[in-house]
Amino acid sequence: MATRKVVVIGSGPAGYTAAIYAARANLAPMMLTGVQSGGQLMLTTLVENYPGFVDGLMGPELMESFRKQAERFGTEMIPEDATRVDLLNRPFRVWGETAEYEAHTVIIATGASAKLLGLDAEMQLMGRGVSTCATCDGFFFKDQKIMVVGGGDSALEEALYLSRLGSSVDLVHRRDTLRASKIMQDRAFKNPKIQFMWDSAVEEILDPAQGKVTGVKLRNVKTGVLVERPVDGLFVAIGHQPNTQLFRGQVELLPNGYIKVKPGTTQTSIPGVFAAGDVQDHVYRQAVTAAGTGCMAALEAERYLEATQPH
Repeated sequence: MATRKVVVIGSGPAGYTAAIYAARANLAPMMLTGVQSGGQLMLTTLVENYPGFVDGLMGPELMESFRKQAERFGTEMIPEDATRVDLLNRPFRVWGETAEYEAHTVIIATGASAKLLGLDAEMQLMGRGVSTCATCDGFFFKDQKIMVVGGGDSALEEALYLSRLGSSVDLVHRRDTLRASKIMQDRAFKNPKIQFMWDSAVEEILDPAQGKVTGVKLRNVKTGVLVERPVDGLFVAIGHQPNTQLFRGQVELLPNGYIKVKPGTTQTSIPGVFAAGDVQDHVYRQAVTAAGTGCMAALEAERYLEATQPH
């Protein structure tokens, strides 16, 4: 089995950018794109904040451009999920669904998944009024009624951001107190546009038949009473789950489950293993920052190979 110089696991903006840089450096990268390639942008309709596209473009279209560019420079793409890795021995080993691969360096770009409410209409209306990212989609709800679900810092951050754009923001929380930090709570309580819907859970999202969000049915968890609220946009902010199950016990993780990297780099606890994109970024989670760390990971992998491989 030939040992690859670079194996990239995952295929969002971070993975594709890493592949583009590695391929152009003649490192012949191989990429396990996953069965569902393209990452979270595949769930996004219009992307207007990626630099260089004046009129914006569809998320899947942007990812298709990334993919073609990585392919053009010779990235080998395997449309399989990685099922197992061994990063504790060298060369590193990565198993796909049908084969095993050896690598001198590995770039982990498996991303993070937004936690969802688990309602059927949620996926049907994703990108059509349902969103998991205020900075990505808030602009589309200017002067409209917005609802945010969650009670932590990220939910309040989304609500405060959206209050600058929408006509009103309902914050829905299952309990009657918030988990968010005191400073965020104070800001939200002082904001005249934010209204709190306590002890409430989203029962149903209306209306898939119209192909857009028109309202939400809320159930009071204490009384069982159902109320219907007209809303144009529903932002689910109940947290993100980094896709790091595969790497537990092999690379060092932060307490929140994200991969720990040396500050200012993409270096993990294992020399030769790099992490890029949302799998190691729980702060920004943007396509452009993910692409930036993908570039960093490829350059760092190239330097690592330069220093460790016989010429």
